[in-house]
Amino acid sequence: MKTKFNEYLTKLRKSRVYTQAQMAEKLGISRSTYTNYENGNRTPDFEVLERISEVLACSLDELFGRKPTYVASCDVVKEDSILYNVSGIQEEKPKLAIGVQDFRDLREKQAYYVDKTQFIEQFLESWYQITLITRPRRFGKTLNMSMLAEFLDCTKDSSDLFCGTKITKSVHYKELNRYPVVFLSFLNVKAGDAESLCYALKDTVRAEYERFYQMVNDGRLSEFQVKEFNMIYNSLCQESIGKEIENHVIRSIAVLCQALSTYYGEKVFLLLDEYDTPMQEAYVHGYWDTFTSFLRSLFNATFKTNPYLERAVMTGITRVSKESIFSDLNNLAVVTTTSDRYSTAFGFTQEEVFKSLDDMGLGERRDDVKRWYDGFVFGEHRDIYNPWSITNFLKEKKLRPYWASTSSNGLVSRLIQTAPPDIKQMMEDLISGREIVVNFDEQIVFSQLGKNKNAIWSLLMASGYLKPDKVEYKGELLEPWYHLSITNLETVSMFSNMFKGWFDSDSSNYSEFVQALLKGRLREMNIYMNDIALSTFSYFDVGTQPSERTQPERFFHGFVLGLLVELRDIYEIKSNRESGYGRYDVMLVPKSDDRKYNAIILEFKVYDSYDESTLEDTAQSALRQIEEKNYDAELIARGIEKDRIRHYGFAFEGKKVLIAE
Repeated sequence: MKTKFNEYLTKLRKSRVYTQAQMAEKLGISRSTYTNYENGNRTPDFEVLERISEVLACSLDELFGRKPTYVASCDVVKEDSILYNVSGIQEEKPKLAIGVQDFRDLREKQAYYVDKTQFIEQFLESWYQITLITRPRRFGKTLNMSMLAEFLDCTKDSSDLFCGTKITKSVHYKELNRYPVVFLSFLNVKAGDAESLCYALKDTVRAEYERFYQMVNDGRLSEFQVKEFNMIYNSLCQESIGKEIENHVIRSIAVLCQALSTYYGEKVFLLLDEYDTPMQEAYVHGYWDTFTSFLRSLFNATFKTNPYLERAVMTGITRVSKESIFSDLNNLAVVTTTSDRYSTAFGFTQEEVFKSLDDMGLGERRDDVKRWYDGFVFGEHRDIYNPWSITNFLKEKKLRPYWASTSSNGLVSRLIQTAPPDIKQMMEDLISGREIVVNFDEQIVFSQLGKNKNAIWSLLMASGYLKPDKVEYKGELLEPWYHLSITNLETVSMFSNMFKGWFDSDSSNYSEFVQALLKGRLREMNIYMNDIALSTFSYFDVGTQPSERTQPERFFHGFVLGLLVELRDIYEIKSNRESGYGRYDVMLVPKSDDRKYNAIILEFKVYDSYDESTLEDTAQSALRQIEEKNYDAELIARGIEKDRIRHYGFAFEGKKVLIAE
């Protein structure tokens, strides 16, 4: 008599949240043998049946459906279930997998997983052929792309991996393992010159060719397609880069899509992770102009003129200008951090974070975690957390700048360091906890980063260092004005390390100067400040004006930023604020009434030979300005006695500094 043993076996196995591989291991048989049981191609003997009954904790009658029983199918998910443990075994502490970005690996490791499979449904329900999604680093972009690849890829059997997840409840679950997929990551496409970068990109594409190499001689491709596939593959294997090989690299992804579409009878899903890494490399290392035309040709061949492409998803940090890279690509939908689409698909929501804290026995740390790691805003959805920070905190149980310490901030640091004084002053406002309101284009035009002073805000927001508290659309043209603030305390620590790094050379004794300033040791202040100025002035001078005029102002604001992070625990640092009858340069206001902390006013002046005979005259002029403009007024109004207020005049002549008191 024909039974439905295979169906009952499958349901019972899934209800215990075992994979087929795990069942085979527990039964002491091969994976293929067990798979044949569930496919109905084989029936186990009585001895194996008994072992199955023991492993699944069920009767033989249940295995053959002879006894009414409730079996939780794979598509049942409790509404309050956030994290999923593949093993189904309740552990005292959930297993955490730090840094695992491969979906299959994560699930087969039986690690806890924050269910983001709704991203698959959202993507399949969208109407756009090509989607670009930008999110900061370490926000699960690679893991989500790996998950999407596992779900769609027709060369894989991924049903076990998705058991118990939200996607199993969707009508789109029928599309599981249905399409050919090309999955590329440009994360490691990095190099100091254009030729090396092209070589790294070539190696990345070659690895995907090798994944499908066996299909070439299977007889389904035409002779021409086989020849073209092999020609491209051989070029990708070359140790050198020439014009012909470059042209083959440009065509490589499109040729691979054609071969896969012919072989499997379906158009291809193309997933490209970290698409903008090569662009940032090209800009930082100074070969943007020479590399742009190559990259534009590659993307046009891949996305614009590719008839074998069903859908494509790209992820990255920045929204690169369409004009510079994606010329004439009209079927591109861009989802930035200010877009509502996919707002909860990347990063952890507060509900997910608090649930994970409870599961790990850390529920009492909610307030600490929120203060340190909350603050990211995607679209209209607030209270988004960085997954890297949260998983590391769950493991270490210590508040640390986990995410900030892994990010490469070289480009951001350079742009802020060489920015005009008004940009630095706005950074001072941000570090002090204030909001700034700026107008800029979210598109990054790398060639304009050093010219358009507002481009820095777009980069900082895209990188996750600043959050858009509000976006207003003003004027007849409805131009966007962004209300920006620093994301959270972890981000403050990132800026702190960045600013300190500006003064972190052997010859710059920045910390020693700060200590001398606090202790009122004028001679030491002069020694250390001259060392600092000598070693760091060049970093703040962009060379557009005579250095004796531009350096002090640029340096001054960089110096203030350093003070802000060095002394923020004990002082309120203020700059260019009104007090008395003018605007002081820098004011340090003690946060406590402890008399060991004096209030300090600093005034900066550049030596002018028309008005002063010596640098000492310039320093004294700065001190007179403090007195004449009555800059003490604000401090006295706040209850600080006159004898606790110290004045310092800074005089600059080139890279020479004199401080007077």
